[in-house]
Amino acid sequence: MNTSWQRWAAARPQAAEAGALALAAAATISGVLVTRGIMATPPLWPALTLAVVACAALHWRRARPLPVLAVTLLCAMGIGALGYLLTPLLMGPLLAAQYSLSVHAPRRTTWNSALAAALGMVATGLFFPPFHSSPVLSIVNPTAWVLLAAAFGSYVRVRREYAAARAEHAAREREEEARHRVFQERMRIARELHDVVAHHLTLADAQASTAAHLAATHPDQALAIIGKLPQTTSAALHELKATVGLLRQDTDHGDDLTPAPGLRDLPELVDACAAAGLTVTVGVQGQARRLTPVLDLTAYRIVQEALTNVSKHAATPAARVRLAYAPHRLTLSVTNDAAPGGPPDITGGFGLITMRERATAAGGTFHAGRRPQGGFEVACTLPLDDRDEDLGEDLRETLEELRQGSHATRPPESPAL
Repeated sequence: MNTSWQRWAAARPQAAEAGALALAAAATISGVLVTRGIMATPPLWPALTLAVVACAALHWRRARPLPVLAVTLLCAMGIGALGYLLTPLLMGPLLAAQYSLSVHAPRRTTWNSALAAALGMVATGLFFPPFHSSPVLSIVNPTAWVLLAAAFGSYVRVRREYAAARAEHAAREREEEARHRVFQERMRIARELHDVVAHHLTLADAQASTAAHLAATHPDQALAIIGKLPQTTSAALHELKATVGLLRQDTDHGDDLTPAPGLRDLPELVDACAAAGLTVTVGVQGQARRLTPVLDLTAYRIVQEALTNVSKHAATPAARVRLAYAPHRLTLSVTNDAAPGGPPDITGGFGLITMRERATAAGGTFHAGRRPQGGFEVACTLPLDDRDEDLGEDLRETLEELRQGSHATRPPESPAL
């Protein structure tokens, strides 16, 4: 019912305002008539005139709250001076004006106006007492009603300010959350594009450089490397197309997507590195377990980026990959030795940054730096879920081959990259 009335009042504001003023006038006039019927001595028409004037002034209570409060206060004091007992019905316009001012005016203005209205009620009770023997009825009661209207209006104003502040805070939080999600998505896309483009293009560049170097002395090896070059570039275009295709989709069509790469693709990664002249040895310790898609992709991308850095920066074209499975974590490391000329320097660029971000986002740890005995090492630890199952037979056989020493070697006479 309240909701229906609010909808009706919002749709017809002028009619609602006229109805409220009419109810206020009827209540005030009825208060005048009831009080005169009990006391039988005060004049009627001056009191009715003051009541109508006070109710009419309420029409401007929102636009000019202070003048309306002054008019209603003077009318209430005039009615009291005529000998009427100031009951809540007679004080209705004054209480409504005080409430409206308290809702829309600042706190200081509210309580200053309430104090002035209370002093007016006290003065009326002292100088024009309708009941000499009852100061509670003539002074305390009118003053209390004025202060109560001011307190109730202040409470409503505070509630509205609190609700507005909460709505503004919620809007800021939603906006901040949206910006944070956009930033995280941009970082994720940047990591994926960096890993895809940097890895495949680095291998393609290494293959082309090696083939050019061997073209004159070992044409067979050069042709073999050139024959593998389209595979590298095709893989780069395929992953780049898949990544960009995800950005163009309005909805998520999970059934049409190629599975994300994982540790099951480690043999193909090792073969690609071999075609680029990089010797990669893989070692597996512990019972291999099935990783969640996020952890599987994270582990693969870290190994991929680490091998890419070795191809670009390492002084010796060889790397060792180690996967150590424990009950609650997977530790993977990629190391390479330094050549006699000095240690490698791969501390620049975004590779280490993306690897650290991936490991941290998965709840793991990451470390990269020079080894005391020479060379460089990338190591990270990823948490495993106790509910993770063992790997399937195919993946177990793949890692078993890597455990037994299956590795990729560069052409025997290719130069160091």
